[in-house]
Amino acid sequence: MNKMLDSIPSLPIADWIETLMDWLTENFASMFSFIQKTGKNSMESFTDLLLYIPPIVFILIVAIIAFFATKKKFGLAVFSVVGLLFIYNQGLWKELMNTVTLVVFSSIIAILIGIPIGILMSKSRVAENIIKPILDFMQTMPGFVYLIPAVAFFGIGVVPGVFASVIFALPPTVRFTNLGIRQVPKELEEAADSYGSTGWQKLFKLELPLAKSTIMAGINQTVLLSLSMVVIASMIGAPGLGRDVLSALQRAQVGNGFVAGISLVIFAIIIDRLTQSLNKKKY
Repeated sequence: MNKMLDSIPSLPIADWIETLMDWLTENFASMFSFIQKTGKNSMESFTDLLLYIPPIVFILIVAIIAFFATKKKFGLAVFSVVGLLFIYNQGLWKELMNTVTLVVFSSIIAILIGIPIGILMSKSRVAENIIKPILDFMQTMPGFVYLIPAVAFFGIGVVPGVFASVIFALPPTVRFTNLGIRQVPKELEEAADSYGSTGWQKLFKLELPLAKSTIMAGINQTVLLSLSMVVIASMIGAPGLGRDVLSALQRAQVGNGFVAGISLVIFAIIIDRLTQSLNKKKY
């Protein structure tokens, strides 16, 4: 049996992928260059805008948002003030703003792509059967693998970091959007049809509002997955707290690595609690 298997020639999968990548980079070089330059300028401008805001003012704004987002509770607001002051005190404010830029851009892009795909899956069984295996592939593939096409297409820097983060963080929004719309009671859909609602009216006035809680849960996961890619993206030149973690790892600087890591944890908790608070029902 083993001899029979050994006699079967191996498929040149790696060669095929290399050929495809070469073809894409050669034929779409101008498009990738445009995206790289536009994305880099946009993200650098956004980071500069964040850095233009005095840190104390930024911290107060986050605290106020946290206070009202949590129905006027002080817990998250106080934690945000203490945590962000700690990051500022450790001299990591610029790195934090770069991380915010990376997370904001990758999350927004993933959400803008993911929700329409999730809607398509909920409306078409064929689309669901095609897209589901792709999502499984995206979620099980190690995040480091996404750095290879990112560098091939966009070089090094923040743009390939966002590209890799979007691919890694996209599936939850797609899956939860599909799930939320499919969980809308059939009786309500039939009632909407009986009143002559069009497909678009039923989607925007019935299905999406009822699926909002589930979709927001997917968005929460997408944001956190984008943040989890910060350290991995730093390997291809993406700025931010991840670069400090990577640098500490390379130099075996336990203290610096701990400070940068705890700063990421603080930021993750703030983002997680804020997105969760937006998903809570109003009574």
